[in-house]
Amino acid sequence: MTAPIPTNVHYHRKARELELGYADGQSYRLAIEYLRVFSPSAEVRGHGRGQETLQTGKQFVGLKDITPAGRYALKLHFDDGHDSGLFSWDYLWWLINHREANWADYLQRLEAAGASREPLGIEIKQL
Repeated sequence: MTAPIPTNVHYHRKARELELGYADGQSYRLAIEYLRVFSPSAEVRGHGRGQETLQTGKQFVGLKDITPAGRYALKLHFDDGHDSGLFSWDYLWWLINHREANWADYLQRLEAAGASREPLGIEIKQL
């Protein structure tokens, strides 16, 4: 089954959520943090199973821009500088339908790594 194509895409800046609306009247809001930590880019997913990079400190990430990639995907330009990876309609639909399980798994991986969703702040290099 092919994923439906959104008929409306709207970024809710204050809530930091991307809303995807569909022809059947349904709409879904995905947190930008969720989209960032599940980016389909090689930087996040690696080049194969087991090569993923756990994304930390992304709780307050937002979007700078959204651009279409042909008729099959969106390119999300995150305000932390990340903008590689194309969010295909199929991948966005998968993220919608697996949101709870994905998020629970992400939180578990963060905890296991002793990492946090909160940004570290200003990095001070040791002299």
